[in-house]
Order: sequence, then C-alpha cells, then structure tokens
Amino acid sequence: MTDVLPGCEPYSANGGPDGVLVLHGFTGNPSSMRPLAERLAGDGFSVELPRWPGHGTTIEDCLTTDWSDWSGASLAAYDALAARCAKVAVVGLSVGGGVTALIAQERSPVACVFINAMIKPPAPELVDMVDQIMADGTLTFATGNGQDVKKEGVVENAYAEWPLPCLKSLFESLPAVGARLGEIAAPSLVITSREDHTVTPDNSEDLVAALAGPVEHVWLDDSYHVATIDNDQALVEDLTSAFLQRAFAR
Repeated sequence: MTDVLPGCEPYSANGGPDGVLVLHGFTGNPSSMRPLAERLAGDGFSVELPRWPGHGTTIEDCLTTDWSDWSGASLAAYDALAARCAKVAVVGLSVGGGVTALIAQERSPVACVFINAMIKPPAPELVDMVDQIMADGTLTFATGNGQDVKKEGVVENAYAEWPLPCLKSLFESLPAVGARLGEIAAPSLVITSREDHTVTPDNSEDLVAALAGPVEHVWLDDSYHVATIDNDQALVEDLTSAFLQRAFAR
C-alpha cells in the first residue's frame, strides 16, 4: 500500500449534531480543503473530509481508480456522517462539486455548497482529443493544471499531471449527473471565480439555472480555480459557514 503524502491525510472532527461532508477535487487531495474543514469544525460542525482513492499518494495509484471509486468513497463518507448526525450538508470543490451534485441526487443533504464545481464535460473537441490520444496509445498522462492559484507563494499540493483513463472516466460520468441537476431541491450556495483556468465558469451558470431549490450565487474577483487556498480564502470560509448555519437552522 502506497503511503499517503504528508499533508494529504483525511480529516475528521466530532462536533455538534450538524454534519458537513467536505470534498476535494480530481488529482487534488484533502490539503486544498483542510483550512475550510477546520474552519467549519471550529464553528461547531461535525466534519468529514475524506481522501479519495488514488489521491494524495502517487499518480500511478490514481490510474487504478475511476469516477465510481471517488463517488463511492464520498457516498460512504456521507452515510457514515449521517449515521451520527441529525442533518448533513455537502461542500465540494471542482470535481468534488460534481460529486456533491451526485450525493444531493442520491441522498437528502440539508444544503450544498459548490465551489468552482465541474458538473459537465469540457468542449467536445477536448474530449475527442483525449479519446484520440488514448486510442493511439502514445500517452498515459497529460500535463495538468493543478496549480491554478492566483495568490503569490501558494502552490496546491496536487498531481502535476492528469491520468488520461481517469479523465475519460470523469468525462463519461458527468453527463448523467448534469442531467439530474433539476432533482436537487436542497438550498445551495454556488461560489465561482470569474477567472478560472481549470473549470470554466459556465459550469456554475448552468448549475444555478438547473437547480430546483433556492440558490445563492457569489462571484470571486481575486482567485483562480482553487479558491479555498487563494486570495479569497477567508471570504469563501465566511460565506460557507454563514450559509450552512442558516441552512441548518431552517
């Protein structure tokens, strides 16, 4: 078994009766969400921040996993949290936002927070390009964009490359999630960076348009994709905590 890299460990906190599941993104790990998870724990929530299979170890580990592993681990973490908490909310970054949508469709969270969420595949030409590269057998990994942080001196602890079979699994799985966004009736907070070089902001716009429940949409002006550790970190934490406190009080 491959050792977990320092700082990439999962995080858990036992607090009050209200639980929050916090999810990182593809090729990332809990380190990108740890500050937000700790803030929520400090505010009295019970918190679970799992580490997805194949993440926070080696990129070769990631190659042995796919969407079903990441979403399955997230659903299991939700169920474990729900077993000890009266109500549970879900917070997800990037692909973790896509998994948040899946959980909202399959479970009954009291609220959802989507941070630069990926809820649909990229442009068809990019999907076709990945398919062609894989068909040619020339590459297994492609240069990733795991350092999409504006704040000077801050580097996300993520894989430098994207494993293409995993990326293909992600592209193939997202349409089914996107098709069911209208089933999500839980109150939602959507946080979107105006400049994001990893997930285009139209993902958030489509999400806001499709959700069935009440939605608050906030735009960030000073962060790129990994907003949880970027210039707007404090704002993201404040917005998330305040939103969840209101949601649990309903």
